[in-house]
Amino acid sequence: MIKISVIVPVYNVEKYLRNCLNSLVNQTLQEIEILIVNDGSPDSSQIIIDEFSEKFPLKIKSFVKENGGLSDARNFGLDRATGEFIAFVDSDDSVSEKMFAEMYALAKKHEAEMVICNLQKVDEAGKITQKLTQIPNMPERIVLEDHFSVFADLSYFACNKIFRRDLFAGKRFEKGIHFEDIQLIPQLLLKCSVIARTQNYHYHYLEREDSITKTHTENGLDILHAVDEVEKAFENSRYSHMKKEIKNFKILEGVYTFLAYLAFVKDEQIYQKMSRELKVFLRKNKISTVDILSYRRFGRNYLLYLPLKKKIYYLLYFIGQEKLLRKLV
Repeated sequence: MIKISVIVPVYNVEKYLRNCLNSLVNQTLQEIEILIVNDGSPDSSQIIIDEFSEKFPLKIKSFVKENGGLSDARNFGLDRATGEFIAFVDSDDSVSEKMFAEMYALAKKHEAEMVICNLQKVDEAGKITQKLTQIPNMPERIVLEDHFSVFADLSYFACNKIFRRDLFAGKRFEKGIHFEDIQLIPQLLLKCSVIARTQNYHYHYLEREDSITKTHTENGLDILHAVDEVEKAFENSRYSHMKKEIKNFKILEGVYTFLAYLAFVKDEQIYQKMSRELKVFLRKNKISTVDILSYRRFGRNYLLYLPLKKKIYYLLYFIGQEKLLRKLV
């Protein structure tokens, strides 16, 4: 029986792919399948995939498709996965060798539909640059009805979680958008009764040197679209009475995450358009400046614990000093 299907979309990652695949084929959990989806990559990634497929034919399933983007590649893998649980690993990242063994054991121990681990950012030399703790001060077994604050506190990465496969019934990543994780992963959480977590930093997120120069465009508006989609699912979920948590989710993802992206939009016209859309979002959702400044995550005031530059940036935005803000960034 396949315990975990690991879906790995591949596009232009020949420099990093071997490290990623090595971390997967050397998992201590043996009952896994690794579905590598070449999303029309024009580089030499397929040569590397073929090497691993020949060496590990019982573990690796290799697929080649026309380029359709990350969501399309993940959905392609989902349609072909046979495991009891699903995992997603980005092809420039890597994982610890015990990641899936521990997370699967926790899923079975606690009858959890989703299991979460911590992440750490690493540079291209393998040095740890930042540790990202996910849900501190929570028990290993989390009954959502009793601890629904995690809905608003959680970071909605797809890559540091395993999901029981039936959570994806009727659910797929939306194609043609950015921030697809924010759109889908909260919807999967809303289908859960019990989740589990480990405080181990199993997932290693690579901060690529070329990612620093990424262009920030009005694609960031997809964040607000994703939040709207989650709200629709929330209203039809068993947790629809938890009004405080959906509002806090909107503040974290629809305000703070959106502003963190907006800060790096260089085109002034696009910046102003996105800023106007944020103000519409705030009015529509009746989110006040007081709500934002007093927002608490993990039981602490969120703004208070941010780095100084981010703190100043957010405060300038909220008090309407956008000209000063633009000079800051």
